[in-house]
Amino acid sequence: MKAAELENKKVLILGFGREGVDTFNFLRRLFPNKLIGIADKAPKEKLDAKARNLIKKDKKLKLHLGQDYLKSLKQYEVIIRSPGIAPKIIEPFLTERQKLTSQTGIFFDECPGKIMGITGTKGKSTTASLIYEILKGNGIKVRLAGNIGKPMLSLLGSAKKNVYYVLELSSHQLLDLKKSPHIAVLLNIFPEHLDYYAGFKEYVNSKANITKYQTKDDFLIFNQDNEFVKKIASKSKAKKISLSSVHLKRRDFALKGKFNLYNIKAATAAARVVGLKDKNIFKVAESFKPLPHRLEYVSKYKGICFYNDALSTIPEATLAALETLGSDVQTIFLGGFDRGLEFGKLVRKILNSSIKNIILFPETGEKIWREMLKQTEKHEDVLKKHKVFLVQSMEDAVKLAYEFTDRGKICLLSTASPSFGLFRDYKEKGDLFKKFVKKHGTD
Repeated sequence: MKAAELENKKVLILGFGREGVDTFNFLRRLFPNKLIGIADKAPKEKLDAKARNLIKKDKKLKLHLGQDYLKSLKQYEVIIRSPGIAPKIIEPFLTERQKLTSQTGIFFDECPGKIMGITGTKGKSTTASLIYEILKGNGIKVRLAGNIGKPMLSLLGSAKKNVYYVLELSSHQLLDLKKSPHIAVLLNIFPEHLDYYAGFKEYVNSKANITKYQTKDDFLIFNQDNEFVKKIASKSKAKKISLSSVHLKRRDFALKGKFNLYNIKAATAAARVVGLKDKNIFKVAESFKPLPHRLEYVSKYKGICFYNDALSTIPEATLAALETLGSDVQTIFLGGFDRGLEFGKLVRKILNSSIKNIILFPETGEKIWREMLKQTEKHEDVLKKHKVFLVQSMEDAVKLAYEFTDRGKICLLSTASPSFGLFRDYKEKGDLFKKFVKKHGTD
């Protein structure tokens, strides 16, 4: 939807977090005197400081805050949805005459530059950041935005035709998108966010939007080893580049593990499409380090190596971390918010590994424990080989790690579950892990 179409429409911004605030600032620059609606489930006092400050200063706002915020939708012609608000909860309040759009949709309609979009259940932040660094390191005009970097609409005012816009796109941002990027990267699809979508099929379909509207003049870089990605790619009209066709030769990359090899291949393929030579690509790629909370090496304290993999919020990501670190992992932190994921494969891996200490957070910690008992004949069989602890805080978990992990071994935070509950998000979880590892490693 073009921004100019909003001038004479009754517009509601649905969700007033980071992206909602950015959307408001974008609209206010375009329409200084326009009355804009703001709806959010949180009451005013629960909004962040930036949002509260805008509400205090701007006199041309109509607020719909608190539990009944969705009832306001019927008053507006255009609703700009923030990614965190699932369409399934909005639908009962919409009519056929209303237009539902998003910040992502507006950006795609307005941006004059070349858009490169990256998505996948896991790896999209690393891949988007690596592509950005490769292009920037080779003198190409590039901006990083979307789910990582700056919110998209903040870039539109200075957007130019000769600039590449590298966007990390979540499934939530792709869900109602009606355009696809010129260069699309589709890394993988695993069950995730099942509480947000009507079902796994809807989640897969949202990811498919990254290529659904591409033409024969566009490019799709995809991982043929993932069955869902492969099926989506088979229907794409774009020029296809399979990651199996991307050869790196033997190189010493700072990013380790098979899963990161896919990320490096995807970034390499994207940079080649832009026109870069391999020697210039690898000059940057070889020194690119893992992003925080993604199999991040914290340090060695008291002879124990600590790894922070707080963003591993699905079992597949934790399995990848275990594959990368190998048999030296002796202690693992698991569990968190329950989104209905299954842990059978992960538990089998752990029961047949050299892991001795399993430290579990609620809610899925209990679910993982039940799966462990299910896969062993007797309760005692589990306890003979493994020490299992259920904890209620990160500090208690770290204390147990120091008590029971041997020198020379690895303690891994890779919970295979989202962070909500004990922690605000994966960043808080990872930061607390690092804080208490340092605190109890130097006391």
